[in-house]
Amino acid sequence: MGRLLLWLGLVLVLDCHDGAAYKLVCYFTNWAHSRPGPAAILPHDLDPFLCTHLIFAFASMNDNEIVAKDVQDERIFYPEFNKLKERNRELKTLLSIGGWNFGTTRFTAMLSSFASREKFINSVISLLRTHNFDGLDLFFLYPGLRGSPAHDRWTFLFLVEELLFAFQREALLIKRPRLLLSAAVSGVPHIIQTSYDVRLLGKLLDFINVLSYDLHGSWEKFTGHNSPLFSLPEDPKSSAYAMNYWRKLGAPSEKLIMGFPTYGRTFHLLKATNHGLQAQAIGPASPGKYTKQAGFLAYYEVCSFVRKAKRHWIDYQYVPYAYKGKEWVGYDDAISFSYKAMFVKREHFGGAMVWTLDMDDVRGTFCGNGPFPLVYTLNDLLVQDESTPTPLPQFWFSSAVNFSRTHLAVTEPLTTDIKILPPGGEAMATESSGMSEAPRGAAVSLGKHTVAPAEKTEPPGVKPMTPGKMTMTSA
Repeated sequence: MGRLLLWLGLVLVLDCHDGAAYKLVCYFTNWAHSRPGPAAILPHDLDPFLCTHLIFAFASMNDNEIVAKDVQDERIFYPEFNKLKERNRELKTLLSIGGWNFGTTRFTAMLSSFASREKFINSVISLLRTHNFDGLDLFFLYPGLRGSPAHDRWTFLFLVEELLFAFQREALLIKRPRLLLSAAVSGVPHIIQTSYDVRLLGKLLDFINVLSYDLHGSWEKFTGHNSPLFSLPEDPKSSAYAMNYWRKLGAPSEKLIMGFPTYGRTFHLLKATNHGLQAQAIGPASPGKYTKQAGFLAYYEVCSFVRKAKRHWIDYQYVPYAYKGKEWVGYDDAISFSYKAMFVKREHFGGAMVWTLDMDDVRGTFCGNGPFPLVYTLNDLLVQDESTPTPLPQFWFSSAVNFSRTHLAVTEPLTTDIKILPPGGEAMATESSGMSEAPRGAAVSLGKHTVAPAEKTEPPGVKPMTPGKMTMTSA
C-alpha cells in the first residue's frame, strides 16, 4: 500500500486534467453494424460533435494481452472511429475492454501477478497508440464476484495504479498527452462494497462511469423502471441513489459520470388490467424487431411500441412507462433525460454516460425527432449549455435534490433480492437464472440515498401522458 501512495502522489503532481465542464461519454458497440436494416450503424455514421468522449466497446484479451475482438475492428472500425477526430479535434476516444459476456476468468488470470499485469499494460499502450485512441476504459464486471476471487478487488486496484503510472511515464518519454483511464462500475451497493476501493479509485481514475440502470427488469416478479431518477420509500434503487452512494464512499463528484440508458426493460404482465408500477409480471415481453432480445427494447423500438400503447409518467421518479395489452416497458425519453441532466448539474457531478449511441434513433427514422434525439438532449444541456446555468423546476424536484444530501437515511437494509445482472445491450438472454448471482455475506446497510421527499403524501403514482405529447406533470 505504501507503493500505491508513493506512486499516487507522483501521478497527482504530474497529472493534467482534460475536458470540458461536463463530460458526455458515449459508448459505441462493435455489434451495432450487424443489426438488420435501418438499425445498423457504423462508426462513420456518428456525429463527431455529439459527445465529448467516445468509447469503443469492446476489445478482448488473449494470453494477458489486449487484442481487437474481431479482425474487422482493427482493419475497419478502429480507423473509422478515430478518424472522427479529424473533424473535431477536441473529441477524445477510448477503447473499452471487458463487458458482461467477457466474464471474469481472463481478468483474474491477468491480475494474478505483476508480470502478467505488466504484459497487459505494455500491450495496451501499444494498441492504443497504434490506432490513435486517447485512453482505456476498464469494463470489468465485477472484481470479487461472478467467479472472480475476493482478492481481485485489490489486484484490480493495483492494475489501475500501474496503468496510470505507465501512462504517465510513457507520456513524458514521447512528449505526448497522457492516455486517459476510466472504468465502468456498478451502481448497486453490495457490488460496490465487494468490488471497489472507492476512495482510491476516485483518485486514480480520470472518470468513473456509473452503471445507474438495469435497476429493474424481467428477472423480477413485479414491474419496475429500468433507471428511475429518484428512489421510492419502499425501493431505494435509483440513479441518484447510485451516484450519491459512490460520492458518500469518497469518490470526487466531478469524476462521477451518471449512466443514461437509451433502452427500456420490458415485462409480460400477469393481468392486462393490472398495469401500473409494481404490477405482477411473469417474465419478459416480446423481443424487439431489431435487437431481438426478450425483456429489452432499444429506444427506437420503444418509439414504435408507444405509438399504440398507453403512456404514463411516474411523478416521483421522473421517468415514463408504457403498456399495451400485457406488455409493459419502462424507458427513458428526452424529458426524463432532461431531468437527469439537471440533476447532474445541480449536484455538480462530472457529466453523463450514454449506453449506447447505437440504441438511440440514429437517423431519426423511428421517432420523428431527428437523429440521436436522446443524446442531443444531453448535448444541449451539458455541452452546449455548459456556461449557462439551467434553471431547475420550481416544485419538489429541487427539494428532492437537496434531500439527497441530508435526510436520506434508509431504515431497512437491502437484502438478497438484488441480483447481479448484465448491463443492457449485449445480445444475450438476461433473464437466465444462470446469469444471476445473489450477494455474498450479510445484509448491506446503505446509508444515504435519494428518495422522494417525505412531504409528498399521496401514494406513489403515475400520471397518464396525452397521446402524441410527452408532457410533464407538476405537483
